[in-house]
Amino acid sequence: MTGVPEPPPRRSRGLTARDAALVALFAALIAALSMPVAIPVGPVPITLQTLGIMLAPSILGAKRGALAVVTFLALTAAGLPLLPGGRGGIAPFLGPTAGYMIGWILGALVIGVLVDRTLPRYRFWLGTLYNLIGGIGVIYLVGVPWSAVVLGDALLATLVSATVFLPGDLAKALIAAGIAAGVHRAYPVPPAGRPRGSATDTAGAPPR
Repeated sequence: MTGVPEPPPRRSRGLTARDAALVALFAALIAALSMPVAIPVGPVPITLQTLGIMLAPSILGAKRGALAVVTFLALTAAGLPLLPGGRGGIAPFLGPTAGYMIGWILGALVIGVLVDRTLPRYRFWLGTLYNLIGGIGVIYLVGVPWSAVVLGDALLATLVSATVFLPGDLAKALIAAGIAAGVHRAYPVPPAGRPRGSATDTAGAPPR
């Protein structure tokens, strides 16, 4: 024993059954958060969806977190009434909120990549910063210009009108970081994929 901590095992690129179950679970969580509260504020309502968008990558990391968001959006596009007001299908992806939904995927990726670089030492304030960058900055960066183009409004006017969402989004960033910090401390979620060199990984590897 040298006293030097061993590096974590490298993971394979595939997803395990556990990974798929976690993706499905968080896609369902995002759907559940879309339903109970929807405050109409112009064409873009205030909802709890972005709490789920921040939670998924904060707990699952980039790959599974982004996949949870993509799964939710795919089910919505397929016609399931998962958006506020029971909306679903292709129409929401062509309207003023579509940019925000695209931003959800990119925001989840950014949060997840930052979280992956931090683990296993996830910290509340660092997680909050990640949520502010990905869950607010990236989503607004895509959503606001898209909404301005679709509605035919000036970009600055649309940006100013979007500030009504900021207090709620800031609260959701704090809540998501608090929940994620508690999960990582009490029950850390293993990284996606199987460790390279495991029995399953070796069995599935091509002969050399």
